[in-house]
Amino acid sequence: MQTPTVATEAIGTWVNPHGSVKVQTGPCSDSAAGQLCGWVVWAAPQAETDARDGGTGRLVGTELLRGYRTAGRGLYRGQVYVPDMGRTFASTIEQHGINDLKISGCILGGLICRSQEWHRV
Repeated sequence: MQTPTVATEAIGTWVNPHGSVKVQTGPCSDSAAGQLCGWVVWAAPQAETDARDGGTGRLVGTELLRGYRTAGRGLYRGQVYVPDMGRTFASTIEQHGINDLKISGCILGGLICRSQEWHRV
């Protein structure tokens, strides 16, 4: 059986729309073969404070993007952790070109969603 691979277009370092957080994406741990994850590699002081206020002790190193699997061309489904809320939500990542990602998090079975456009660093 062939191990699924993560689409290389989504691997890289991405910055949020406010320029306050950078996330490095790549394959998840060995136990999650073929899945895409993302970890905070840099955060502005205010983002660190907001995360601490939400219950996340240290933002840098925190896994924000968890267990994304390919769900179509340029589309991934997984979970996103929102540190300033201290909660994890069902999520999609849509690749809009090689340098742009739309990351959405939803509650109530997708009834209420919020999204952000992230850009490759």
